[in-house]
Amino acid sequence: MTTVEPAGQPLAAVRESGAGRRAHSIGPPLAVVFLLLVGVVALFPDLVGGNPEAVDPADAFLDPSAEHLFGTDQLGRDVLTRVVHGAGASLALGLGATALAAVVGIVWGLAAGLGGRFVDEAAMRLADILLSVPTILLALLVVAVLGPGGPSVAIAIAVSLSPGFARVVRVQTLVVDRTGYVQSATALGLRRRSVVGRHIVPNVLPPMLVLATMNIGASIIAGASLSFLGLGPEASSSEWGSLLSQARNYLQDAWAPAVFPGLAVVLTVISISVIGRELRIRFEGRYDR
Repeated sequence: MTTVEPAGQPLAAVRESGAGRRAHSIGPPLAVVFLLLVGVVALFPDLVGGNPEAVDPADAFLDPSAEHLFGTDQLGRDVLTRVVHGAGASLALGLGATALAAVVGIVWGLAAGLGGRFVDEAAMRLADILLSVPTILLALLVVAVLGPGGPSVAIAIAVSLSPGFARVVRVQTLVVDRTGYVQSATALGLRRRSVVGRHIVPNVLPPMLVLATMNIGASIIAGASLSFLGLGPEASSSEWGSLLSQARNYLQDAWAPAVFPGLAVVLTVISISVIGRELRIRFEGRYDR
């Protein structure tokens, strides 16, 4: 049987305009709804669960049920309550690390793009060195210097992510600095500080929104990984990586304490990635609803 393609429009394009657009239209709203739900429970965890440290040894390792939707852990603590209370710590870690990385990267990239050849070379070679080290290894090195804990983990993740921001900002700065309106403003005698503040920075920041959104998911994963290794918040914390670390020794006794925190990480990161991809597509103008 022969497939007939519409004249002047390849079959792949038809599929992209049909099924592809339906996928685009469905994915982002679901991701937004899920992230809104996570945000609400992160801000108001008591709406869903009570005390995450309430211990009841008689109810240890219960499977999911109507009374305990996510089951219980080795101490009889409700897993749903602990996952809900851990959302705030995980999101705060991801958002804080990304915000810090963005601020450092923007300053770094602007200095490289506007500071002349010597500053540019030094800044970019430093970025190349940091980018050559795997993110988790660089973060481990920073935590080893600063010591374990939530703030140290946030700084460690920011150090590993900031070179990526710096490279993007530097390229955008060089492009904008060569545009006609910037050249005209300089020719008219406008101070360099005013040119940077009025024309360069406002045109450099929009791409950072897309990059920052994508990096929030990476920050959450990195934070959960470091917490899993015992380098994040205190061991009793309900942060998702810490919950996974606490549950790993009891996988033969119960699956729920490990599965549900892991699902929380996966679904949150996927939702953030979907929104980041949608922002990138819209920013690049490649897809118009």
